Amino acid sequence: MELLGTSIIGYSRGAETGEIFTAFDPTTGERVGPNFHSAANEEVTKVCELADKARLLYGNLSGRKRAGFLRKIAENIEALGDTLLERASLETALPTARFAGERARTCGQLRMFADLLDEGSWVEASIDHAIPEREPLPKPDLRAMLKPVGPVAVFCASNFPLAYSVAGGDTASALAAGCPVIVNAHIAHPGTAELVGTAVINAARECGMSEGVFSLLFSAGYEIGQGLVKHPAIKAVGFTGSRRGGRALMDIAAARAEPIPVYAEMSSVNPTFILPSAVKERGDAVVAGLHASVTGGAGQFCTKPGLVFVPGEENPDSFVSKMRSLMTSTDPSPLLTAGIAKSYAQGNMKRGGEVETFSANSVDELNGFAVNPSVFETKAATFLSAPDLADEIFGPTTLLIRSDSHDELLEIARSLEGQLTASVHGTEDDLEEYADLIEILETKVGRLIFNGFSTGVEVCPSMVHGGPYPATSDGRSTAVGTRAITRFSRLVCYQNFPDSSLPDELKEDNPLAIRRLVDGK
Repeated sequence: MELLGTSIIGYSRGAETGEIFTAFDPTTGERVGPNFHSAANEEVTKVCELADKARLLYGNLSGRKRAGFLRKIAENIEALGDTLLERASLETALPTARFAGERARTCGQLRMFADLLDEGSWVEASIDHAIPEREPLPKPDLRAMLKPVGPVAVFCASNFPLAYSVAGGDTASALAAGCPVIVNAHIAHPGTAELVGTAVINAARECGMSEGVFSLLFSAGYEIGQGLVKHPAIKAVGFTGSRRGGRALMDIAAARAEPIPVYAEMSSVNPTFILPSAVKERGDAVVAGLHASVTGGAGQFCTKPGLVFVPGEENPDSFVSKMRSLMTSTDPSPLLTAGIAKSYAQGNMKRGGEVETFSANSVDELNGFAVNPSVFETKAATFLSAPDLADEIFGPTTLLIRSDSHDELLEIARSLEGQLTASVHGTEDDLEEYADLIEILETKVGRLIFNGFSTGVEVCPSMVHGGPYPATSDGRSTAVGTRAITRFSRLVCYQNFPDSSLPDELKEDNPLAIRRLVDGK
């Protein structure tokens, strides 16, 4: 499939504007064609107007019709075959095998939401029948359900060109909720974005969707994305990226005449607590798993363990030595963009001036956006006195902190910012002994892991991929799993409406046969 390098404006293509950019090959740092054209400001207006026109038509479609649309998107993505995998690999330097799995995850979550729509109970329908004879005042008939919020702006992630991008979780959950979607493609993998965007818009045509249900904008800077969030037609935003980027969008959305929610996944160091029993009983397995988790995807997962707490009094020198050996034998890896590589180098330099760098790959000649993995070590007292040691460094690095006591671990846990995950390695007896630690961590994270590693996010109804700020902008939600649909929906109540005018989900005879709360039961 030939890449055109222009935005997708509903069922049309954008103009070949004068502001152009390209992707880069991270292994060499060289440009990769073709040229891509940044959207013009008037095209932002156009896609928002189209989305606004499609809002009611798409939002009022039956769940089964929207489900068919999601399944068709998945089919079209799969039909791209190796072309998609090879382009994604070219733009990221990540292996095609990785993208085969990511494509399966992307299509799997589209079908997961389709199944959710087919079943239908996600709308949380509730009915309270009228009691006209109630004294002193009669009770009205009240019926409520979740309805779509309206057009959603989705910002693609750099580190997941498929699963967190054009047709990723934010787009899938918003489309499932009944919201038109406008995607702001990531500058690092525009070719991948165009391939998937074309698959989505073709599915929209094939399923007879209204023009404006989906659009894709290219942008070389920040102006287009900011204009998208400012437009009054946009009713919510999905974002995965840096804290600075997410915070900027949150501030723009809050400053609007009509403020809107921004569901931003931003920053997490995913603390990992390795208790003495874990070091004693299975230290080798833990260090091997830790190394794989830190270096997987060149450390560019939002769930990478960036802080690792090891027992100080048990003298885990063997554990530390094995971690050092594994890191030293790890080859340099290209990061996704020049900007990420630069930030990684700056973060490592700053941290190296504050704590001991006890392991770092010694290769000096690096090509493209490649970096050396690194490991740092410090004591708990030093960590507690230097809050910036808890800052995220995106890439293949972690900080080991030796802690000497139970109380010290509690103090550290209390000091942490909000996180996506926290992991604890130990025994079931440890969970009882450290129950107070778990209680603190429950207030700090969205997902607690026992004897496992934070990287790897299962796409299923029970998954929570979120956490208190600054891990996300709203710790009450999740970006992964079926509950993600609630981010782009809101409750609407119908009082004393005749049955014929109610949505099918709220009609008395329950024509959709969905699970409902009726008179409190």
